[in-house]
Amino acid sequence: MNLCFVSNVVYPFVTGGAEKRIYEIGTRLADEGHDITLYARHFWDGPEVMEYEGMTLRAVSPERELYTGDDGERSITEALEFATDVVVPLRRHIDEHDVVVASVFPYFPVLAAEIATLGTGTPLVTTWHEVWRDYWEDYLGYLAPFGKAVEHATARVPQHPIAVSELTAGRLAEIGPDRDRIRVVPNGIDYEQIRETTPASDGFDVLFAGRLIEDKRVDVLLDAFDRASTDETLGIVGDGPMREELEAHARGLDSAGRITFTGFLEEYADVVAQMRAAEVFASPSTREGFGLTYAEAMAAGCTVIGAEHPDSAADEVIGEGGFLATPTVDGVSAVLERALAGERPPSDPVTRAGMFSWDRIATDALDAYRAAVDGEW
Repeated sequence: MNLCFVSNVVYPFVTGGAEKRIYEIGTRLADEGHDITLYARHFWDGPEVMEYEGMTLRAVSPERELYTGDDGERSITEALEFATDVVVPLRRHIDEHDVVVASVFPYFPVLAAEIATLGTGTPLVTTWHEVWRDYWEDYLGYLAPFGKAVEHATARVPQHPIAVSELTAGRLAEIGPDRDRIRVVPNGIDYEQIRETTPASDGFDVLFAGRLIEDKRVDVLLDAFDRASTDETLGIVGDGPMREELEAHARGLDSAGRITFTGFLEEYADVVAQMRAAEVFASPSTREGFGLTYAEAMAAGCTVIGAEHPDSAADEVIGEGGFLATPTVDGVSAVLERALAGERPPSDPVTRAGMFSWDRIATDALDAYRAAVDGEW
């Protein structure tokens, strides 16, 4: 099969969940003999078209900053520019591809892919990582109606939609395709790499890893840790617009001397090593379209604590391989105290994490792509 992916960014030249998914699925399918092409911005060193780990990278737009503003919001003009640039090259080569797979966010490339495939018979598969709905009001403020309109328009174009969780599938069905037309193919993890990684020598008892933004509720975790811990240590791995505020918050706690902000760790292996060293992984995030770090931490053998919240798919990922807490200081501290006292979840977290190995996810994704090509979706 000849597949192409449309994404403005390419892993590992830009790191993020959506591009990592494309890389892991693409390289595995390339190893199986499928032809894989990525249409993207030119973030890599080398010619505009080159082979990389069995895949063809095709630059259709120059490298450009993805974020804008102090809050780190994705650039709308960047997304529009890439969408405009990808239409003609994709249309020119469309007969070479059996299926086009487009990551939904930041939406405009999906609309561009729809234009490029119009009237060709080549199916368009979309991957929905989240459906934002009212969250646009927090993200864009007075421009929220524009964001909502684009999201709704994207949901209604002819497509074969894949959602990364049942939560996301249900929300997508509310604004676009019927639920029975949406397939769920979760995100995956580097299961074997995680299991084989040596624990960090400078690890922490409790660990958080993620972007330091309001929805992650790191402030709640800091206060809960301050209340529940005695002599344990807490590591906060990641960076983001709230870092300075959170560091100032931590300095005012009794446990301040046992809390460390590591910043962003460039190497994925370093993050995994921290997970392997930790006893508990806690992330009371209230907005998770999937929740990749939960699966990674379970594979590392951590006792995982996520948030029980209608905007989070943590329960889908964790199952009985960890614990859920109300995302309040009282709720998180109570569960954290139990975990630090040695209570373990009903099911083995490592076994649970095996459900999300990239080998399994790539097989499920290929089944979906074939169904789109064969008209069996």
